Amino acid sequence: MADQNSDTKGSGSLRNKIFFTLICLAVYRIGVHIPTPGVNGLAVSEFFNSQNRGIFGMFNTFSGGALSQFSIFALGIMPYISASIIFQLLTSAIPHLESLKKEGEAGRKKINQYTRYATVLLAIIQGYGISTWLSGQATTAGKALLVSGSLGMFPFKFVTILTLVAGTCFIMWLGDQITEKGIGNGTSLIIFTGIAASIPAGAQHLFDLVKTGELKVIIAIGLLIFMVAVIAAVIFMEVAQRRIAIQYSQRLANNNMGSLASSHLPIKINFAGVIPPIFASSLLMFPSTVAQFTQAPWVNAMRDSLNPNGVIFNILFVLFIIFFSFFYTDIVFNADEVSENLKKSGAFVPGIRAGKSTAEFIRYVLDRINVLGCIYLCVICILPGMLISAFNLPFYFGGTSLLILVGVAIDTSQQIQSHMLSQKYDSFLKGVKIRSRRVQF
Repeated sequence: MADQNSDTKGSGSLRNKIFFTLICLAVYRIGVHIPTPGVNGLAVSEFFNSQNRGIFGMFNTFSGGALSQFSIFALGIMPYISASIIFQLLTSAIPHLESLKKEGEAGRKKINQYTRYATVLLAIIQGYGISTWLSGQATTAGKALLVSGSLGMFPFKFVTILTLVAGTCFIMWLGDQITEKGIGNGTSLIIFTGIAASIPAGAQHLFDLVKTGELKVIIAIGLLIFMVAVIAAVIFMEVAQRRIAIQYSQRLANNNMGSLASSHLPIKINFAGVIPPIFASSLLMFPSTVAQFTQAPWVNAMRDSLNPNGVIFNILFVLFIIFFSFFYTDIVFNADEVSENLKKSGAFVPGIRAGKSTAEFIRYVLDRINVLGCIYLCVICILPGMLISAFNLPFYFGGTSLLILVGVAIDTSQQIQSHMLSQKYDSFLKGVKIRSRRVQF
């Protein structure tokens, strides 16, 4: 009876976490459809849809369609991601931030606080830029994007900046709530939801192109087959591991631990996950977005060169992916600490001395794995977009989107499975304790 109660309580806890996560994501999707005051929603949607292949299409995909409607969430979570990148880089360069990182939980909270301040600052800059640029734009039919007579220019800019900054801060808070009280990483799930929300519209658009004869049926079928193949490759690589053989000392093996005499240290092939593409996309979108706000010839040239699937964009994208893959892995995985833990537990890598030699060997294996992971990320993130650009499809689509969708889905499902196993293990221990008490009685 006690086991059944604990199982029910555990499943209820998981159910509540999933339910809480879904509610938060639903709130986010509702906010995407709330327009910013003073904006002609139909005109803005028409204007952005006409430019959906360039950097706006990429930004609109990550914002879940909020940019094309210029909603209160138009900036999305990208200012927070940009601020996180900045402070991760500064942590390695500024001694004060590095000392805060070594303080543990308290230092991490302090760095997160600085990151939030930087997020507000970046959101203010982007909000000012986009409000200034938007006020001078019109659709191809000459329709103004702002509602005439609704607000003066200065009040419009002030209200727009305030609205967009508040929207970004709310999304940032919503992501923290999902991470703490729900299932999965809140920031990744918000990006996942935004990308997934665009799938039905993309499928409908593809169907319309085939129906009108703008796209041949054989090309559409080949495109779908290619997408399925990419998804299968992403799933395979996301779960693939390099297992380093581990053996335990004879003393531990003979001490009723025969099952632990040999084991392995699993290292994911794509150790950094979806972090490098997200960081790289965020960095490339920020200067491109700023470049949209001026009409200087050299700025327009930079904007055109940084359009998705362009040569310069792809080169920078590859370089950023490689940099963030090694940088993030170096931050998250401490080979010296892993080596020390293996030594304390009486474990060792066959043929490698414990301690410093083991750490160097793990670092060597991790670097080789990272090379393979970088090649995989670069191919997945760039090749689909280049192929679709070659077919001249009038909407943005890239392998980064597929990578984020599949990667976040796998990570969230693994967290759910881990939570379920933890509940079963806890209920088993409770049952053992109850039975032992009965025996003693």
